[in-house]
Amino acid sequence: MSAIAIITARGGSKRIPRKNIKKFCGKPIISYSVKAAIDSGIFDSVMVSTDSEEIADIARKYGAEVPFLRSKKNSDDFATTMDVIREVVERYKDLGETFEYVACIYPTAPFVNASKLRDSYSFFLEKNVDALTSVVPFSFPPQRAFVIEKDLLKYKWPENYPKRSQDLERFYHDAGQFYYYKTDCLLKEVAEMVQVPYVLPETEVQDIDNESDWVIAEMKYRMMVEK
Repeated sequence: MSAIAIITARGGSKRIPRKNIKKFCGKPIISYSVKAAIDSGIFDSVMVSTDSEEIADIARKYGAEVPFLRSKKNSDDFATTMDVIREVVERYKDLGETFEYVACIYPTAPFVNASKLRDSYSFFLEKNVDALTSVVPFSFPPQRAFVIEKDLLKYKWPENYPKRSQDLERFYHDAGQFYYYKTDCLLKEVAEMVQVPYVLPETEVQDIDNESDWVIAEMKYRMMVEK
C-alpha cells in the first residue's frame, strides 16, 4: 500500500511572520512534522508543498522532498487545504507516481510524532473509510454558550442550563494536526466523506494563531516530552 505525506507550508504568514519556519523550542517548527512523518516509516514520500524557496530549502535540510513549488493559484488566502492536496497528487501523477493513500500534516503541529502517525494510520486502514481526522474534545460544553443581545448576556440554549456537564453530548473539533484520505476519495467534498476520528488529549493540541498561542504551545510541548 503506497502512501504520501503532504506537509502544507505556504509562505507569507501575516499574524506570525515566517510562522512555518519560526524556531519552536530551538528548531524550525516545520521540522517536527517532517521528522514525525519520516520516522513513522509509513510513507513512500514525505513532501512539502510550498510557494517559498526559503521554506523549501529548510524542508529539504530536514529530509523532506520538494520536487516542485506550489502554483500561484493555490498560494493565495482563498486556496483550501484540499485544493493543495489535489494539486500535489495530480503533479505526482504527471511525474509517473501514484499513491493509494494521502496524509496531510500541518507544518505547525509539533505535537505530532511518529507513534501517533503509525497508530492513527493503522486505525484508518482497519476501519476502511474515506478519511480520518485528528480531533480534540471541546474543553467547555458548547451547549452552554452565551450570546450578547442588546448588551445583555443570555444563554443561547437556556434549556441546557440545569443539565449536568456529564449529561450533555460530547462535542469535538478539528485538532489541526493531521488527516488521512483514500486517494480515490479526494474528489469528494470533505463533508460527504465517511470519516473516523482520532481523538487527541487537550494537553497535546494547541492552535497557534498569535504569539501568545506560540508560548502556550511551547509550554505544552515541553510537558509532553517530559512525561
